[in-house]
Amino acid sequence: MTVELIQGLLLAFAIVVILMPPYIRLLRATGFTKQIRIEGPDTHQVKHGTPTMGGALLIAVILALYLLLRFPPEGGIYAPLAALAGVGVLGAFDDSLNAKTGEGIRVRQKLLWQVVFAFAAAFMIQRTYQIDQIAVPFVGAVMISPPIYVGFAAFAIIAASNGVNITDGLDGLAGGTLVFAFVAFLLVALLNVPAQPNLAFLCALIIGALLGFLWFNVHPAQIFMGDSGSLSLGATLAVIALITGQILVLPLIGLIFVIETASDIIQIGFFKASGGRRVFRMAPLHHHFELAGWDEEKITLRFWIVGILAGLLGVTLFLASIQKLP
Repeated sequence: MTVELIQGLLLAFAIVVILMPPYIRLLRATGFTKQIRIEGPDTHQVKHGTPTMGGALLIAVILALYLLLRFPPEGGIYAPLAALAGVGVLGAFDDSLNAKTGEGIRVRQKLLWQVVFAFAAAFMIQRTYQIDQIAVPFVGAVMISPPIYVGFAAFAIIAASNGVNITDGLDGLAGGTLVFAFVAFLLVALLNVPAQPNLAFLCALIIGALLGFLWFNVHPAQIFMGDSGSLSLGATLAVIALITGQILVLPLIGLIFVIETASDIIQIGFFKASGGRRVFRMAPLHHHFELAGWDEEKITLRFWIVGILAGLLGVTLFLASIQKLP
C-alpha cells in the first residue's frame, strides 16, 4: 500500500508540473486572470493579471487519476470525489466571473449552493456509514442522533470550504497548509481501525497535485489557486475528516484555516459593534502581518510551520481517540 501511495503522489505531481505551463498560457490567452481588490494591501497590485483558476487543473488531474487507477470507485469514496467536483464547479464559475467583471458570485448565492451541497454530502455520509457516534479525543465514542450529525457535518463542510478560501490570500499559503492537512489525514486513514486505503490514496493524489501546483504558486506566483481550488479542497478535507470519524480533530489539523476565519469574523464583528474601529490592521490575519512589515515569504513560511505542528498534534489526538474506542 505504501508503494501505491508514493506512486500516486509522484504521478499526480509529475502530471500537474507537465500540464501547468501550457495551462497558464491558456488562461492568459483567454483572459482568466486575477482582478486585485483596490482595498487590499498596496503590495498586491503587482499581482494584477496573474492567471487564476489553477484549482480546476488540480481537480481534473486528481479525479482522472483516481478513476483511472481505482475504477470503479468503492461506495465510500463517492462523497469526497463529489465534493471535489461539485464545489469545484461552483468555484470555477466564481473564478470566471471574477476574471471578467472583477466581482464573483454574490455571497448569498455562493452560500446557498454550499449549504445545499453540504447537506446532501452530509446525508450521503451518514447513510453510507450509518454513523450514530462521533469520536471525541481522550473520551472515546459519543452517541449522536443522525439529524444532529447531518447538521453538524454540513456546518463542518461549509466552514472548512470557506476557511481555506479565506486563507488563500498569499502566494503558496493555502496550498502549503493544505498539503500538511492532507498528509495528516492520509496518516489518519492508514492508522484508522479499520484502515481506509482508498481515502489514503485520494489524499496522496491531492498532496501530489498540490505540490505540483506549489511549484508555480510560490512567491512570486505564476498562477493562483482561485475559488475552484480553495473551496473544493476545503470541502473535500472536511468530507474526508467526517468519513474517518475524526471531524473533531479537523479544527486542530486545520488550525491555520480556523485562525484566519476567526480573525475575519472578529474584525467584521468588532468593526460593526464599535462604529468603525478595528482589532487588526487588516483581516484576514495574514494581511495584518503584511501591514506590520513582514515579508510575504516570511508570513507564508511561518504559517506553514504552524500548519506542520498542528498536523502533528492532530494525529496525536487521533491516536489517543482510537485507543478509547471500543
